[in-house]
Amino acid sequence: MDPITVTDQILVPVDALAFKAVRAGGPGGQNVNKVSSKVELRVNLEMISGLHPEALARLRHAVRNQLDAEGWWIVVVARSRDQVRNLEAARARVQQAILTAMVPPVPRRATRPTRASQVRRLEAKRRAGDRKRGRKAGGDD
Repeated sequence: MDPITVTDQILVPVDALAFKAVRAGGPGGQNVNKVSSKVELRVNLEMISGLHPEALARLRHAVRNQLDAEGWWIVVVARSRDQVRNLEAARARVQQAILTAMVPPVPRRATRPTRASQVRRLEAKRRAGDRKRGRKAGGDD
């Protein structure tokens, strides 16, 4: 297996990757019971070289639900019935996630609500109040 080159400075070395092919579920006829086409690519986030600590923190946060107990990121791809294509897709997913994590988030600048949004909010409150008043039990003796 080759290392994943993200940019000139950022590289996921071979030591940081572990690859396992397993049988995929879903459609595929008898082929699904014989061929291990689903790919599990494990990535040790700590071993990614050249990644800024803040970008690593953003990446760890983005993939927090895909981390195992040891902190390895598990990328599972079963899109294709071909193991090689699934491995390429997993490697591309890792590369794209790292590139995305490298972009710092734009800080939010507080703004005032627009006049139209204030009017919409008050109208919605008024309609909700009218609806509740309409449910009130009246004295029809």
